[in-house]
Amino acid sequence: MNLKMVAFALSFLRRRLWKNLAVFFVFWIVIFLLSSVFLIAASIKKELFLTLDELPQIFVQRTIAGRLVPSPTNRIESIEQIEGVEAAYGRVWGYYYFQAAGVNFSVVGLDMDMAGFAPWMDEILASDKEGMVVGEGVARILKGHFYKDYFNFITSSGDFLKVPLAGTFPAHTELESSDTILLPMDTARKIFGMPQDRVTDILVRVNNPKEIPTIAAKIRVLYPDSRVLTRADIRAAYQNIFDYKSGLFLALMVGAFFAFFILVFEKMSSVGKEERREIAILKALGWRIGDVLRLKFLESFLIAIFAYGVGVVGAYFFVYYLQAPLLRDIFTGFSVLKPRFELIPVFDMGLLLSIFFATVPLYLAATIVPTWRASVVDPEEALR
Repeated sequence: MNLKMVAFALSFLRRRLWKNLAVFFVFWIVIFLLSSVFLIAASIKKELFLTLDELPQIFVQRTIAGRLVPSPTNRIESIEQIEGVEAAYGRVWGYYYFQAAGVNFSVVGLDMDMAGFAPWMDEILASDKEGMVVGEGVARILKGHFYKDYFNFITSSGDFLKVPLAGTFPAHTELESSDTILLPMDTARKIFGMPQDRVTDILVRVNNPKEIPTIAAKIRVLYPDSRVLTRADIRAAYQNIFDYKSGLFLALMVGAFFAFFILVFEKMSSVGKEERREIAILKALGWRIGDVLRLKFLESFLIAIFAYGVGVVGAYFFVYYLQAPLLRDIFTGFSVLKPRFELIPVFDMGLLLSIFFATVPLYLAATIVPTWRASVVDPEEALR
């Protein structure tokens, strides 16, 4: 391998320019789609995992027959008595269906005097303890239906409950709060018709994060009818969701892979008369079979590496500059309340290498084998 060999390979590629451009284009599309989907998944996973650090450390939910039911408020004090627990808070939450827009809001009622689990929540709770704070998605829906300063909830008893709009969540929390309405706990009780001695679930804060599994186990023993979730459990659930969606898209791409490599193999296995003559002339001039294979390998490698490079760079531009229009909906959904957020740039060398080794070597193998079959033919017979 030397510069003269590279120049010679480039001259061969120019002779069959349109055929090579067709192969390059198909190869580029495969690399581009694969890279784009996995980069989107990696970015959203990174964003979600960053929000995990702001979530409560432990969630305690009461279940009966596998269904979530309200928990007695006296359990809050009992959980606070467990050694290592810093504080426990009750929460009233549920889904409110806004029929005019055909969407569900996540309504969360909290004690507005409690300390928040995140700095941005502390600021919101301190700003207004009577009204409601909504996510960006909810604000867009309410504004579109002429609710600018307040919103009329319909309670479980059929009455109207007017709640003033105090503000919106910060933009950097939109991924987790786009469909959320945060309001006082008593207001949430009126909306859902929940008794004063019940809460939907209990949030637990622990002094030492290393003790979270131990304290969670103690809560399970104390209340066997409870489902106790930790940040690690939620992280595992996020991981499973994105592995499933990425795997689903990858399964769909397998068909495209097979179609691509069948196309490549068909094109390259049917070595034309002109190519056979070129190989025969090279052998007649003294080229060995190994020299011919090196030349064809270099031709294929130039196409593959250039298509791979352009595909990866194009995917980064499409995902992080254009924010992956349409394709990101595979992960964020098509809901009118879906969050508007910017994908965080992620550079994962392992991901890029995986895509490289899953595509380029197979393409090279599909081109080298038919070349070897053509090069072992006697030059005189091939020229005839």
